[in-house]
Amino acid sequence: MKYWFIDQHRCTYGVQKMCLVIGASRSGYYGWKRQPQSKRQRENEKILMEIRESHKNSHRAYGSPRITEDLQAKGTKCGKNRVARLMKRNGIAGKAKKKFKATTNSKHNLPVAENLLKQNFAAEKPNTVWVSDITYIGTLEGWLYIAVILDLYSRQVVGWAMSERLTSDFVIKALYQAIGLRNPGSCCIFHSDRGVQYASADFRNVLNSHGFIQSMSRKGNCYDNAVAESFFHTLKIEHVYDHRYETRADAQQSIFNYIEIFYNRQRRHSAMGYRSPVSFELESMVA
Repeated sequence: MKYWFIDQHRCTYGVQKMCLVIGASRSGYYGWKRQPQSKRQRENEKILMEIRESHKNSHRAYGSPRITEDLQAKGTKCGKNRVARLMKRNGIAGKAKKKFKATTNSKHNLPVAENLLKQNFAAEKPNTVWVSDITYIGTLEGWLYIAVILDLYSRQVVGWAMSERLTSDFVIKALYQAIGLRNPGSCCIFHSDRGVQYASADFRNVLNSHGFIQSMSRKGNCYDNAVAESFFHTLKIEHVYDHRYETRADAQQSIFNYIEIFYNRQRRHSAMGYRSPVSFELESMVA
């Protein structure tokens, strides 16, 4: 009882001192404290809860534009400025961009293909232009190399493979996976950089036997393959840099989950009106 009285006395003294500073009466302070929340405040609390859920589900990658789209898709009435304001006020932010440098071994005497895209990264329908690139992920066992193939129409990852060795074999594996999944037919453009894996005779033979038209970036121009390189940038910023992989198997499972569960089916892409690649293709088929 004694300590309760002391605590109450300290609290009352603190309130009295605060009221003197701001020029308000104690009765006015307690009256303000007892007043119910406004409709706006209640709405903000509800929206903030949904913002936190969307941010968590996106692996903390989404900023205010994508979170706004997420909330509006669920029927929540909110504007991007309101969402941005609530996020800033509560210390919620998308993952910051970091500098990213892709590496390519183009020092070889193998044939190179003409650049057919010329930085035109738009496709009118699926399976007309595919783009591909290779990167590496560090694990405690050593490097894990990843090759991906994206359909330029929807930015969907249609083929991918991983390997502990940087050879043409695993790039061919990614290509066969994409062919089996999509069955593109002939005259699909396959664009990549000038890496030795893409210029190898084995890889070119697979392309030719399935009717692909090969295209390659100009020497030393990373912008010619910007879509594929951007995917790896996104993968590393949104996912890989948050993990410390003990083994290559750990990294493979983690990256598989990101690509197949999140990126292709859930992640909202600004280039597709903030729809996921799978949703974008399904909607275009209905339309």
